[in-house]
Amino acid sequence: MERYVSIDIGGTAIKYGVLDGDGEMVCRSEMRTESYKGGMSILAKAVGIVEQYSETEAVDGICISTAGMVDTEKGEIFHSAPLIPEYAGTKFKETMESRFKVPCEVENDVNCAGLAESVSGASKGSSSSLMLTVGTGIGGCAIIDGRVFRGFSNSACEVGYMHMAGSDFQTLGAASILSRKVAEWKNEPTEKWNGRRIFREAQKGDSLCIRAIDEMTDVLGQGIANICYVLNPEVVVLGGGIMSQEEYLGDRVWKAVEKYLIPSIASRTRLAFAKHRNDAGMLGAFYHFMQRHPQQ
Repeated sequence: MERYVSIDIGGTAIKYGVLDGDGEMVCRSEMRTESYKGGMSILAKAVGIVEQYSETEAVDGICISTAGMVDTEKGEIFHSAPLIPEYAGTKFKETMESRFKVPCEVENDVNCAGLAESVSGASKGSSSSLMLTVGTGIGGCAIIDGRVFRGFSNSACEVGYMHMAGSDFQTLGAASILSRKVAEWKNEPTEKWNGRRIFREAQKGDSLCIRAIDEMTDVLGQGIANICYVLNPEVVVLGGGIMSQEEYLGDRVWKAVEKYLIPSIASRTRLAFAKHRNDAGMLGAFYHFMQRHPQQ
């Protein structure tokens, strides 16, 4: 039975596990990223994960999903936010293949999430889809005919940087803005307010929490509409921790989209919430690997 080690590197946690040749998760675990230690530390952690599994069974391939902009041909990071110091230039593919003598493929984490949803999740069967992950920032991925659209230099769909209202999409619409707004309006420390508490209080009728969520969903609606005018996706999939609040956010986000998107496009666009959640990165990395190695 084939075995593939899949590693999903995020700013806070590294999720990892083993999948079989059918994409079924055999086992999974996670560890702290400790991103402040920089790229070489993360590379060492990834090598250690593969070493751990290769001690007990043969590994047929290594699949990596990671934050940052990825050169998928070289399998290395070419740009990264300051959250992970000295991450640009980290050579995952070269290091893994030299050490373990098996193929390694690397892809951006949001692209992996979008691919996972396209192959076996919320946008399965669609000809084109847009994936947005809403968390500390906002990441985007376009899938066309089952393939990630990467653009000329592997930088397509970096939608978080879109200029909006004198700022940018992720500064105005990411989940992190909620805590800052509510804490400021209530004149309380930011650490007292997280997304779970804000949604809990909003459902109880807290007017300031409701206002913060409404402002965030309005920005999301505007941003999604702008992207839809360019890409015209069949499905828009929303992921990220905050999107676990599907019941509360679903209608609100869609109404905001309809506010900014002309009816002839809105009526032919579907909004969905991510299915794979915490496994999206690992699954997407596996699907990306398989697309590059179809013989396996």
